[in-house]
Amino acid sequence: MAPRTALLVIDVQRLLCIGDYACHDIENVIARINGLIEDARAATVPVIFIQHEEAGEHGLRHATDGWQLDSRLDAQAGDPRIRKTAADSFHRTDLDALLRMLGIRHLVICGLQSDFCVDTSVRRALSMGYDVTLVEDGHSTLDDGGLTAAQISAHHTRVLRNLTNFGPAMTALPAAQIRFYKQEG
Repeated sequence: MAPRTALLVIDVQRLLCIGDYACHDIENVIARINGLIEDARAATVPVIFIQHEEAGEHGLRHATDGWQLDSRLDAQAGDPRIRKTAADSFHRTDLDALLRMLGIRHLVICGLQSDFCVDTSVRRALSMGYDVTLVEDGHSTLDDGGLTAAQISAHHTRVLRNLTNFGPAMTALPAAQIRFYKQEG
């Protein structure tokens, strides 16, 4: 029997999806994430949204326009949402408690940004014993002045794919190859 799975959608928030801070290829990334959300729901796989926030006048202050999930994202009112203040989706949040309550042992992870919250959350999930599938074409970031966003995302996918010393399984697949299986309960 396969471990119970959840789809974790990290920081697909308005500030990172429109205007000057829009991540690379964001329209296609959101479309792929929405396809995964649809498939997950059809298989009764929980879809959990993570939202980053920062104090002060930054565009990710809680409840501001930039903090909201992007309107193109297929988020529903009943979907669990986790607020975080660090790159690590588990740090000082209820994410681990929620996953344990749901009996989740495998996470399919996608979202923003490849080099910050996605990378950190994948590593933390592995260190906590979760199996992880990274959606290799379902995460993105911004150019950093030295590398393009596409190069950064590809680099992080390569590095994360090769993490084998945690014990839990780590894999990276394109969205089209990810399958969710019907879960009971």
